[in-house]
Amino acid sequence: MKDLQTTQTTQINTANQPGQINEHGNRITYKEERIWGSFDQFSLNEQTTVKLLYVKKGCHTSLQEHEGREEFWRVISGTPTLIVGDTEKPVIAKEKDEFTIPAKHKHQISAPDGDVCILEISRGNFNENDITRYTNN
Repeated sequence: MKDLQTTQTTQINTANQPGQINEHGNRITYKEERIWGSFDQFSLNEQTTVKLLYVKKGCHTSLQEHEGREEFWRVISGTPTLIVGDTEKPVIAKEKDEFTIPAKHKHQISAPDGDVCILEISRGNFNENDITRYTNN
């Protein structure tokens, strides 16, 4: 068994830290490989609100937007159908897919085929009442 205290770790690439925006306008998720495996880092020294969203099979959230915050989603389990952005064109997502929803952009999560779990990280002025609903359940 290796002595974990003497193993070297990969240097963090500070040019690719979470919270930065890539050329496509999406936030960067930082990944680092270690001897024991790896980790994904979603936020670095940012004020955030983190939730796990659970949507039951056959259900969906309202089509909505927020004035004062953006949201980052990562599909943890299931195959949700998502609406992200103003096109309202559905996207079928799979585990580990990531989406950034800027403030003032419509979004919705549907679970037509089975239960869904999504990691949601909100950045900005978080308030549960900051919501404009276009459709309700």
